[in-house]
This record gives sequence, structure tokens and C-alpha cells, in this order.
Amino acid sequence: MGIAGWGEPILEGKSRTVAAAVHEMEPYLVGRDPDHIEDIWQTLYRGGFYRGGPILMSAMAGIDQALWDLKGKRYGVPVYQLLGGPARDSVRVYAWIGGDSGEQLREAVLRRQEQGYTAVKMTATEWTHYVDSAATIDEAVSRVGAVREAAGRQMDVAVDFHGRVHRPMAKTLARELEPFRPVFIEEPVLPEHNEVLRELAHHTSIPIATGERMFSRWDFKTILAEGYVDIIQPDLSHAGGISEVRKIASMAEAFDVAVAPHCPLGPIAFAASIQIDAVSPNAFIQEQVLGIHSPHASEAPAYLANPDVFRYEDGFVRLPEGPGLGIEINEVAVREAARNAPSWRSELWRNRDGTVAEW
Repeated sequence: MGIAGWGEPILEGKSRTVAAAVHEMEPYLVGRDPDHIEDIWQTLYRGGFYRGGPILMSAMAGIDQALWDLKGKRYGVPVYQLLGGPARDSVRVYAWIGGDSGEQLREAVLRRQEQGYTAVKMTATEWTHYVDSAATIDEAVSRVGAVREAAGRQMDVAVDFHGRVHRPMAKTLARELEPFRPVFIEEPVLPEHNEVLRELAHHTSIPIATGERMFSRWDFKTILAEGYVDIIQPDLSHAGGISEVRKIASMAEAFDVAVAPHCPLGPIAFAASIQIDAVSPNAFIQEQVLGIHSPHASEAPAYLANPDVFRYEDGFVRLPEGPGLGIEINEVAVREAARNAPSWRSELWRNRDGTVAEW
């Protein structure tokens, strides 16, 4: 049996749709030289006439990851060596925290500190209406304040608005949260309203981050050119894979914008993200959900054959040194998990007046 490359083509809540798109792309792949990654990417992107968007770009992302993994294994080097070599030895990581009360959030922060993290991310609010109450604002301020008090000034706290907040509320919330000095606020408005970020940037000194729901360099070019975003967050399993995010990160560097790849997914996507972090001097922190209960003993899914490959120290993860993505996958475990995979979907929230709220 020959060398195999692995990718993680997934879109949360639409995994079967992405799987169908991958199968539809097979005729463009069978018989091709897998070393011709750029030409294959261009063929998949341009050959279908309709292009872009979360489904097609997620399908392409997984294929692209697998091709880079295959090429690295074929030549016996990590992917980042094929991309010009590493610009760093390790990358800082952050973990999520959650809780319904200030006390639960404080406990979550202390656990992350004990586990060695130097940065955490939390959601600012639950659902909000277009114009919501003072109580909603006070609750968000109270939540972030509880986390900042527990974290102290040595731990960074990022605040994710998750696109739940609309234009009238985003300005108020950003101003109210300034005393807590978040390292960034994420998706203060939905990406279809990115023009609002220009105004928001004039209302706050907090760095603004967005990009998890943007899928190509063409999606990012306007916000980079107009200069109202400080951090972009492309997802290696949604934004066209390693090939495309490499170009997005380089574009961002030209505009003096930082990169913090979005990655609430599995170890393949995480390993792909680290390859981009390795070669991008403007990558400053990496989201991850592996081993968040103990960064010193990764709790990666069973299909990761070498769970200790991600080595954490003082809030940083070392670059994997193995060929390709640097991980080994248990295919039997993957197939078993696929047979029993639950059908995930996001919650449907409604405001008190019955209107659908953003999740």
C-alpha cells in the first residue's frame, strides 16, 4: 500500500453536504500527479464555474490538506519545510472557557491557568436583539469583568461576540468592555456586515478580529485593504486549505495585520493550522480544542495514533517534526467513528418576541 495523505474537510452542521462535494470533485483528482498541488487547487476552484462559499471551499480545504500531507510524507519533511521553512519554534495557543455564572467562569479561568495556558477566549453574550436592554449590556460586562478579575493582568482574555451582536449594540459593548483590555474582540458583527467594522474601529481601541466565516483571499481582500481589522482568523478546514490560507496570511502581513487561525475542530485541522503558523511571522496565537482539559497530556480523539505529537509548554505548542502534517491517523478508528457519527447542528435561539436570534 502506498503513502496516504489526510485532510479534514468539514463544515459544522453540514458534514454530509461537504462529503458529497468532495466526491463530486473526484473526477478532477483521479490520475493526477499529487505533487501538482497548486494546479489541482486552481482546477478545483475554477473548473466548476460556480466557486467559493463554505461548502465548496471546505471540500477543497480537506483535499488540499491531504495533498500537502502526502507530499511531505513523500519527501520526508514537515509541510512547513516545503513552504519555506519555519519562522518560529512554537506557537502560542489559547483555550475556550465557559460558564453560566461569574463563579463558573472564574473557576474555568483558574483551571486553564493551572494547565499552563496564558490566554483564554470566552463568549460575550448569549443571544441579543438588534437593540437590546441595559441589563444585557450589564450582564456582558459582568461576565468579562469576572474573568479579568480571576485572570489578572498576566493572562490574555479574548472576547467572542460570535456574530450574535448587531450594529447598534456592537459599539456600546465594545466601549463598555475596554477597561478589561481584551486581547481582541471576535466577530463583533456578522461577516455580511463587515462594513460596520469601519465605524466600530473608530469607537474602540480593542483589536478587532474576524474571518472564520470568510473562505478565500477574495473574501479577505476588502477588509485588509480598507484597514479596519487587526486580526484575521481564516479556518484551515473552511478557507481552501493550506494553499489558500498561506496566501491569505501573506496578504495580511503586507497590511500589518495579525493572523490567528480559527480551529475548533480535530487534530488534522489543528496540525494543518500549525503548518501555517510555522511559516507566518504575523501568526500570533492559535485556537485549539485538543487536550483543553490538560495541555500536557493531549486528549485528542482516538483516531490520532500518536496523541503525544502536540507538545505543550508554558502556553505554547511546539511545531510537529514528523513528515507531512506530522501526525499519524488510525484509519480503522476513523471509519468506526464515521459509522456512529451523530448529526450535529447549531441551536436555534429566539428572542423574547419570537424572532430568530443569531447563534
